[in-house]
Amino acid sequence: MTNTSNISEEPNRDNLVKSSVFIDSEQEAERHKWIESEKIGTDLGEGAIKQWVKTHWWGYLRARWLEHLQGTRFWVELDRGDFGLLHRLFEQHGELLDRIADRLKAGQENLDIINWARDFNLDVGPVIEVLEALDMNSRRLSHRFDP
Repeated sequence: MTNTSNISEEPNRDNLVKSSVFIDSEQEAERHKWIESEKIGTDLGEGAIKQWVKTHWWGYLRARWLEHLQGTRFWVELDRGDFGLLHRLFEQHGELLDRIADRLKAGQENLDIINWARDFNLDVGPVIEVLEALDMNSRRLSHRFDP
Protein backbone atom coordinates (compact mmCIF):
# COMPACT_ATOMS: atom_id res chain seq x y z
CA MET A 1 0.00 0.00 0.00
CA THR A 2 1.39 3.42 -0.95
CA ASN A 3 1.73 5.97 1.83
CA THR A 4 -0.04 9.11 0.65
CA SER A 5 -0.15 10.70 4.10
CA ASN A 6 2.84 12.82 3.13
CA ILE A 7 1.63 16.20 1.94
CA SER A 8 5.02 17.13 0.58
CA GLU A 9 7.91 14.89 -0.30
CA GLU A 10 10.15 17.89 0.37
CA PRO A 11 11.44 17.61 3.94
CA ASN A 12 11.35 20.74 6.10
CA ARG A 13 14.54 22.19 7.57
CA ASP A 14 14.73 19.34 10.09
CA ASN A 15 14.47 16.69 7.34
CA LEU A 16 10.90 15.94 8.41
CA VAL A 17 8.09 15.41 5.97
CA LYS A 18 4.80 17.25 6.43
CA SER A 19 2.02 14.73 6.96
CA SER A 20 -1.76 14.79 7.24
CA VAL A 21 -3.49 13.28 10.27
CA PHE A 22 -6.67 12.77 8.28
CA ILE A 23 -5.04 11.08 5.27
CA ASP A 24 -2.89 8.86 7.49
CA SER A 25 -5.83 7.91 9.72
CA GLU A 26 -7.93 7.01 6.68
CA GLN A 27 -5.17 4.62 5.62
CA GLU A 28 -5.09 3.10 9.10
CA ALA A 29 -8.87 2.68 9.07
CA GLU A 30 -8.73 1.09 5.60
CA ARG A 31 -6.07 -1.38 6.81
CA HIS A 32 -8.31 -2.23 9.75
CA LYS A 33 -11.27 -2.74 7.41
CA TRP A 34 -9.23 -4.99 5.13
CA ILE A 35 -7.90 -7.13 8.00
CA GLU A 36 -11.29 -7.50 9.67
CA SER A 37 -12.99 -8.24 6.32
CA GLU A 38 -10.38 -10.90 5.51
CA LYS A 39 -10.99 -12.55 8.87
CA ILE A 40 -14.65 -13.18 8.11
CA GLY A 41 -14.41 -13.46 4.33
CA THR A 42 -16.65 -10.53 3.39
CA ASP A 43 -16.25 -6.78 2.94
CA LEU A 44 -17.36 -5.04 6.15
CA GLY A 45 -17.50 -1.68 4.40
CA GLU A 46 -18.07 1.58 6.22
CA GLY A 47 -19.03 -0.25 9.41
CA ALA A 48 -15.42 -1.36 9.90
CA ILE A 49 -14.22 2.20 9.37
CA LYS A 50 -16.67 3.46 11.98
CA GLN A 51 -15.50 0.74 14.36
CA TRP A 52 -11.88 1.81 13.90
CA VAL A 53 -12.85 5.41 14.68
CA LYS A 54 -14.78 4.36 17.77
CA THR A 55 -12.01 2.08 19.03
CA HIS A 56 -8.79 3.72 17.87
CA TRP A 57 -9.26 7.37 16.83
CA TRP A 58 -8.44 9.08 20.14
CA GLY A 59 -5.39 6.94 20.82
CA TYR A 60 -4.21 7.44 17.26
CA LEU A 61 -4.68 11.19 17.52
CA ARG A 62 -2.94 11.36 20.90
CA ALA A 63 0.10 9.58 19.45
CA ARG A 64 0.21 11.98 16.47
CA TRP A 65 -0.03 15.00 18.77
CA LEU A 66 2.82 13.71 20.86
CA GLU A 67 4.95 13.23 17.72
CA HIS A 68 4.17 16.82 16.77
CA LEU A 69 4.85 18.21 20.24
CA GLN A 70 8.11 16.25 20.45
CA GLY A 71 9.13 17.52 17.02
CA THR A 72 9.54 14.07 15.47
CA ARG A 73 6.84 14.45 12.79
CA PHE A 74 5.03 17.52 11.50
CA TRP A 75 1.25 17.10 11.13
CA VAL A 76 -0.31 19.87 9.04
CA GLU A 77 -3.65 19.90 10.89
CA LEU A 78 -1.96 20.58 14.22
CA ASP A 79 -0.82 23.97 15.49
CA ARG A 80 2.42 24.96 13.75
CA GLY A 81 3.65 26.66 16.94
CA ASP A 82 3.30 23.41 18.87
CA PHE A 83 5.82 21.58 16.68
CA GLY A 84 8.77 20.62 18.89
CA LEU A 85 7.28 22.58 21.81
CA LEU A 86 8.19 20.04 24.46
CA HIS A 87 11.89 20.03 23.71
CA ARG A 88 11.95 23.83 23.46
CA LEU A 89 10.26 24.22 26.84
CA PHE A 90 11.78 21.27 28.68
CA GLU A 91 15.16 20.74 27.07
CA GLN A 92 16.66 19.89 30.46
CA HIS A 93 14.08 17.11 31.03
CA GLY A 94 14.58 15.03 27.85
CA GLU A 95 14.44 11.62 29.54
CA LEU A 96 11.41 12.63 31.63
CA LEU A 97 9.63 13.83 28.48
CA ASP A 98 10.23 10.50 26.78
CA ARG A 99 8.90 8.57 29.78
CA ILE A 100 5.78 10.74 30.02
CA ALA A 101 5.18 10.47 26.26
CA ASP A 102 5.46 6.67 26.43
CA ARG A 103 2.82 6.60 29.16
CA LEU A 104 0.49 8.94 27.27
CA LYS A 105 0.84 6.84 24.11
CA ALA A 106 -0.10 3.79 26.19
CA GLY A 107 -3.34 5.54 27.14
CA GLN A 108 -2.45 6.69 30.62
CA GLU A 109 -3.99 9.89 31.92
CA ASN A 110 -2.46 12.74 33.91
CA LEU A 111 -3.29 11.20 37.29
CA ASP A 112 -1.73 7.88 36.24
CA ILE A 113 1.46 9.70 35.32
CA ILE A 114 1.56 11.71 38.54
CA ASN A 115 1.08 8.48 40.52
CA TRP A 116 3.85 6.83 38.48
CA ALA A 117 6.19 9.71 39.33
CA ARG A 118 5.34 9.43 43.02
CA ASP A 119 5.77 5.65 42.99
CA PHE A 120 9.29 6.11 41.61
CA ASN A 121 10.10 9.01 43.96
CA LEU A 122 10.46 11.45 41.07
CA ASP A 123 10.08 15.19 41.61
CA VAL A 124 6.42 15.70 40.72
CA GLY A 125 6.91 19.42 39.98
CA PRO A 126 8.50 18.97 36.54
CA VAL A 127 6.03 16.18 35.73
CA ILE A 128 3.09 18.50 36.40
CA GLU A 129 4.75 21.28 34.38
CA VAL A 130 5.10 18.94 31.40
CA LEU A 131 1.51 17.70 31.72
CA GLU A 132 0.21 21.27 31.92
CA ALA A 133 2.20 22.23 28.81
CA LEU A 134 0.88 19.17 26.99
CA ASP A 135 -2.72 19.94 27.96
CA MET A 136 -3.75 16.76 26.13
CA ASN A 137 -7.41 16.99 27.06
CA SER A 138 -7.86 20.27 25.19
CA ARG A 139 -6.23 18.99 22.00
CA ARG A 140 -8.99 17.44 19.96
CA LEU A 141 -9.71 16.91 16.29
CA SER A 142 -12.90 15.22 15.25
CA HIS A 143 -12.95 12.44 12.71
CA ARG A 144 -15.79 12.56 10.17
CA PHE A 145 -17.22 9.37 11.71
CA ASP A 146 -16.67 10.49 15.30
CA PRO A 147 -20.05 10.28 17.05
